[in-house]
Amino acid sequence: MDQNYSTFDACKEIFKQNGIVLIFSEGRCINEWHLRPLMKGTARLALSSWEAGIPLRVLPTTINYQSFTRFGKNIHMGFGKILSKEDIDMSNGFGKSVLQFNDILSKELQPLVYEIEKDDVQKRKSVMEKQIPISVKIMLLIPAIAGWLLHFPLWFPVRLSAKKFGAKNDHYDSLVVGLFFVLYPIYLLVMGILFTAFFSVGWALMAIFGAPFLAWSYMYIKQQF
Repeated sequence: MDQNYSTFDACKEIFKQNGIVLIFSEGRCINEWHLRPLMKGTARLALSSWEAGIPLRVLPTTINYQSFTRFGKNIHMGFGKILSKEDIDMSNGFGKSVLQFNDILSKELQPLVYEIEKDDVQKRKSVMEKQIPISVKIMLLIPAIAGWLLHFPLWFPVRLSAKKFGAKNDHYDSLVVGLFFVLYPIYLLVMGILFTAFFSVGWALMAIFGAPFLAWSYMYIKQQF
């Protein structure tokens, strides 16, 4: 609770400066296509901010993924009606106000969250699949193969590490993204050094600046499900 209070105070300072705070109101990271019951933290923060005279507004936002484990995702975002102090009856006590806030927030989020069974791949395809023209696939095929080969030495250990430390706690994808964020610049630097040693500086520069495009080519036409 001590950490909650310090976190709330830090958020309120941001709100006073008209800043933005991203809050995951479900409270837990569970890989499922389903809206979970909302925790009370968002409501408490909003209500206490309003009581302090801060003109906070809450924008209900949803993020739907076509897959939780594949790198490079199709994402659908949804936005509900903005909540403000006027939407909550704060005269009936703090506890009832929290329940009312969560009820309103849930009703805004529910229509925007895809309700899909975990094994229902066909339904996910019907709502999330991105159609890639065959001409684009043919055009990017060779760059995509080159991108896969060029990045496999980095991708393979990152994937193994994320599976080992994140597969059982639903943080697999977070670990993959975090590891790539830290390691990819180092990987490009090492790649440039090796290409310079075995080929030339020109080839090294082509590898460093071309690698992201080759990786994008693979991500763009890869299997989505």
